Amino acid sequence: MVVPLGSYLTVAAILLVIGIFGIFINRKNVIVILMSVELILLAVNINLVAFSASLQDLAGQVMAMFILTVAAAEAAIGLAIVVVYFRNRGSIEVEDVTMMKG
Repeated sequence: MVVPLGSYLTVAAILLVIGIFGIFINRKNVIVILMSVELILLAVNINLVAFSASLQDLAGQVMAMFILTVAAAEAAIGLAIVVVYFRNRGSIEVEDVTMMKG
């Protein structure tokens, strides 16, 4: 049974919308914002792999692997920054980050 391309695109669109809503609705928690960015990158990867499989070209799948490595590095560095910030300030609210000027 072959899954049509439209199903992959629908799942990717749903993930993209959830990621965008996660960023705009919750602006207080940095971890939720990072998870929303990861959802957006996952939606892009699903689109790349779906079109790559549909067109029978490996370029999209290779690009998806590069995006996954960048996303893993972004998550590791982002969480390290959040941990250091939490140790210094005691909270990770986005509103407190504006005090870091200078």
